Amino acid sequence: MRIDWEQEDENLTRLRLQPEGLGANWIFCPLEPPWYIDPDSNLCGLLELNGYALSGALLDRLRYLPAVPTRDLPQLARFLLKQLPPHSVPLPVELPVHDLVDVEPMPVLRLWGRPRGDTMLELFGRVQFDYQGVRTAPMMVLEQAFSLHQQDEQEYRIQHHALIEADALAQLVALDFEPTATEPEERQLDVYFPADNILSQSIRWQQFVNADLPALEQQGWLIERDASFQLDILEPSQWQSSLDDSSGEHWFDLALSVTVADQQVQLLPLLVNLLEQFGPNADPLAQLDQMEVVMVALSPGVWLRLPSAQLRPVLEVLIELYDGLRLGAAGQIRLPRAQATTLLELERALAQQGAELLWQGGEKIRELARKLADFEGIQGVPVPANLQAELRSYQQAGLNWLQFLREYRFGGILADDMGLGKTVQTLAHLLLEKNAGRLTQPALVIAPTSVISNWRRETERFAPELRVLMLHGSGRKKDFDRIGEHDLVLTTYPLLLRDHKQLQQQRFHSLILDEAHYIKNAKAKTTQVVSTLQAEHFLCLTGTPLENNLSELWSLFNFLMPGFLSDLTRFTRLFRTPIEKTNDPVRQRELNRRIKPFVLRRTKQQVARELPPKTEIVQNVTLGKEQAVLYESIRVAMEQRVRQLLADRGLARSRIEILDALLKLRQVCCDPRLVKLASAAKVTQSAKLELLLDILPELLAEGHKVLLFSQFVEMLQLIETELQNLGINYTKLTGRTHKRDEAIARFQEGSATVFLISLKAGGVGLNLTAADTVIVYDPWWNPAAEQQAIDRAYRIGQDKPVFVYKLIAEQSLEEKIL
Repeated sequence: MRIDWEQEDENLTRLRLQPEGLGANWIFCPLEPPWYIDPDSNLCGLLELNGYALSGALLDRLRYLPAVPTRDLPQLARFLLKQLPPHSVPLPVELPVHDLVDVEPMPVLRLWGRPRGDTMLELFGRVQFDYQGVRTAPMMVLEQAFSLHQQDEQEYRIQHHALIEADALAQLVALDFEPTATEPEERQLDVYFPADNILSQSIRWQQFVNADLPALEQQGWLIERDASFQLDILEPSQWQSSLDDSSGEHWFDLALSVTVADQQVQLLPLLVNLLEQFGPNADPLAQLDQMEVVMVALSPGVWLRLPSAQLRPVLEVLIELYDGLRLGAAGQIRLPRAQATTLLELERALAQQGAELLWQGGEKIRELARKLADFEGIQGVPVPANLQAELRSYQQAGLNWLQFLREYRFGGILADDMGLGKTVQTLAHLLLEKNAGRLTQPALVIAPTSVISNWRRETERFAPELRVLMLHGSGRKKDFDRIGEHDLVLTTYPLLLRDHKQLQQQRFHSLILDEAHYIKNAKAKTTQVVSTLQAEHFLCLTGTPLENNLSELWSLFNFLMPGFLSDLTRFTRLFRTPIEKTNDPVRQRELNRRIKPFVLRRTKQQVARELPPKTEIVQNVTLGKEQAVLYESIRVAMEQRVRQLLADRGLARSRIEILDALLKLRQVCCDPRLVKLASAAKVTQSAKLELLLDILPELLAEGHKVLLFSQFVEMLQLIETELQNLGINYTKLTGRTHKRDEAIARFQEGSATVFLISLKAGGVGLNLTAADTVIVYDPWWNPAAEQQAIDRAYRIGQDKPVFVYKLIAEQSLEEKIL
């Protein structure tokens, strides 16, 4: 077959394929090898290709090649050289080409870098293959192919060994390299290490240079390093910290620097840049925990190598403040003094890595950090001589702690178990403030309605020199102008919502929230109103600072020290979600460390040695307005009726009526629903029940088991309904209980945490030593019977201190019974 190029005219040239000796009507058969059929001679057979290496399929495509403009023939010749094997078809014009066939290539990895920003450098490797000095990119196909290259003004046609190239590329893939896009005109293959940020990439490149690169060279690779590829790793020779606490009584400034190659480098701006590399949705601390070292970019390709453990304390602070972080002109960060323990964490982390931190200034803030860390150095204070109580040692420690918070203007949560004397510790603290002349403005206590009278009585009993004003009842408005004349002002959460405008006009020495879980919901109206009050010092009293989730803890601290746990969104991201959703121990430890100095909690088990075997506490209850009015109306009516009966019939014949009158008064104190009168049916308030439902969950949360006594079976039924609504596991013993032993066993040995017992059923014959708490809901006329009931828990075999709470309605018949 004749294969050549013919010029159709002066502008067009066409490839001609004509078998010799065949007529014009011959038929091409694209077989392998190709055949012909000649209808004119009735012959068929193999086509003679005259040495050209052409397949049937390729020959078939060439037959339909259109005419080509003469000016494009050099470009076509170069195309055919790259696409077709050598000597497969004549070229339309002659080109001087050197064929490189059956040459084994050498893999080449050329390292180079590209700046990104002022301090970052992205690193890459360019993959090439050297065919006898001619460099080419891999063909990326699994068959022999050809490429045309011009080098030193000479054309080369290279026969690629795709299998050899593929094996070399597989070696790079095994090292975690991935291809990256290049400019189309470059026709090159660049590889890189995929990572979330340049920091992680640079760490991987360092590992490659130190370990993988020598291994590749041993496998026959040629590694070349371009001048743009920089990976200089430096280490600090000295750490310095500069502290300045002159910016205000609530803040201090921290600057951190390292000495590198005799130059001092401010570290905090570099760490802020580092955080930016992690991305908005990443968890830098989690990634940090997976790294032994962190490299901080000093300039493009120049890195500062630091152990990750050394950076963690500082990064924790920077991450929390990151969204709103503003560094000072000298690269310093401003921190609240409540976070002074960060300094000790930093110093400890460096010491564990064998590095020493040189401090400049800030002796006072470092002393505060030591006190916050372990309470060592907190100065003991004398108990006020005019305190009418003897403090136990743990209460003395609580007084020291309260004074420490006052000295440094911190807020805190006194979270002792119920019954351990949170009130008396607070009163001792306020009395010390008055004795020292610092109580120049009144302290304000906000408490639940049911316990407000308790504060007044405890103050009169333990700190009678404190001038007390109780803002309660309809006549309280006349006392607003007299607030400043007192040392201690008492009000309730419901009244706060009505009186907040008047209270906002007064600046208080201390704002104290009793049963502070009332503000556990940050969005609640009570929480928002409390935050508008002005005070020098803030204190929360609660046995349960955390009941359901960590946002409750955040709400308390946002009242005590706004910003201490950041804003709620950031707190949720940094602490609540990791702790509650994934049980992150690192975040849990960090939160514990952060709040530890500002939460003082002692359980009854922890201070058991200081407690007497039995402690009886009278819990006074203030009746609400409607309940108090009902009580007074029944009292007046019964008094008139009894007087008339005594006059008409005498005492002996009036005893039943007198007892009925007393019974109704006692029932009103317990719950108006016990009184079968039309006027009582309209009253929905029950101060005692409200108090019980406040304290009972707290006691159970502290791990106590409770006996609850009442003379009224119907009252136990009302309480039972409330326990069911709260999901509290209980059992009950009354005169109607048939399976008495089962009820006792459920409490003593089973899951019941509350035992409801009537006087008649539980007065004798019971040994309930599983209980360590007794609640006497209503006092009894017979003290011996009441004591017998209490002794159900306080018996031989009891190995825990027993606390007895007697609920007494204030200004009622119950005070006389007591």
